[in-house]
Amino acid sequence: MLDFKKGINYRMKILHLSDLHIGKIVLEQSMLEDQKYILNQIIEKIKEEKIELVIISGDVYDRNVPSSDAVAVLNNFLKILIKDLKLKVCIIAGNHDSKERLNFGSEIFADDGLYISSIYKGTLDKIELKDEFGKLNIYMLPYIKPIEVKQYLDEIVDVSTYNNAVKYIIEKEDINEKERNIIISHQFVTAGNIEPDKSDSETLHLGGTENVDISCYDKFDYVALGHIHGPQRIGRDTARYAGTMLKYSFSEVNQRKSLTIIDFKEKGDIKINLIPLNPLRDMRVIKGPIQELLKEENCINTNREDYIRVIITNEDPIYDAIGKIKKVYPNTLRLDIENSKIITNNETKLSDIDNIKKKDELELFNEFYKMQHNQELDEKKLEIMKKVIKEVKKGGLE
Repeated sequence: MLDFKKGINYRMKILHLSDLHIGKIVLEQSMLEDQKYILNQIIEKIKEEKIELVIISGDVYDRNVPSSDAVAVLNNFLKILIKDLKLKVCIIAGNHDSKERLNFGSEIFADDGLYISSIYKGTLDKIELKDEFGKLNIYMLPYIKPIEVKQYLDEIVDVSTYNNAVKYIIEKEDINEKERNIIISHQFVTAGNIEPDKSDSETLHLGGTENVDISCYDKFDYVALGHIHGPQRIGRDTARYAGTMLKYSFSEVNQRKSLTIIDFKEKGDIKINLIPLNPLRDMRVIKGPIQELLKEENCINTNREDYIRVIITNEDPIYDAIGKIKKVYPNTLRLDIENSKIITNNETKLSDIDNIKKKDELELFNEFYKMQHNQELDEKKLEIMKKVIKEVKKGGLE
């Protein structure tokens, strides 16, 4: 068991982070500079709030093989937390992380207060901490798939679903519910039919196959979740997705990124405080006629360095629209046109689907040829295409 501090009147104060996605690239724009900036801001908040334990609920990196620059950013962040500030840090692997790479050196790092759990080995990794209110148990469950649990079954149990797999893992543990217990988990957790608010930057499967119900975690006082990018509760106030520290998609523009601070006293006495984060560059959407978007009075009191998605509503084509926009908003990442012509064309395309399904391959190719050459196939070319289509079908490529 680890004593955080020997002294009186000390209580546990925890920072819950998740989904750092260090090394993230958004529409060809590296986010490393923004990540360094926000991590420095997090460090200052840690000092102000007198945090003693930092929890990171998975997706530390954005990809299985992070760049050397991304590794350097994480290393520096952890060095400050552990070496300079003398904090304890608990990290689990998410679905974006390489379990093997994240696990490297974990046994050595534990001596300095860095606890990493990236591979499920049949039991949950558990850290025991102590403060003036007694023992606090931290259980660490890295991202798992049902197939990773089957090899540890010692009885006939159905773990074919994510929900059953997580339920089985937790039920196997000898958890003293009279003590204070926290679990760190990186799964798609829902509450009955209620799903968390999602964005298009999250990697989720369709059809609810990854769902894990919050009831699986009932034995825990606080559930520190990762995987969903918007900070939010799920099922109860003490089960929370911390969310990302930055916006990583234009579907997240309305989210307010924050730090989740947990003030844990006696069992049952948990206070949660959300502290807003202020990025170096925000991510936002602007929409309207291009002449309005570029007016000086409409740009005042905005950060022109923000990451921008521009939606132009002009009916007539605009020459070098992106060039004009980037003179005012240099970090424009996406430009879309939205006018009556585009909307009509989209509606026409949708209405044409049924007609397309009724046509055979030769009819469709003939229409394509006419569109390209402004004339239909002659008899000779029609015969050639018939033979080609017949041969393709014979080859099993129908």
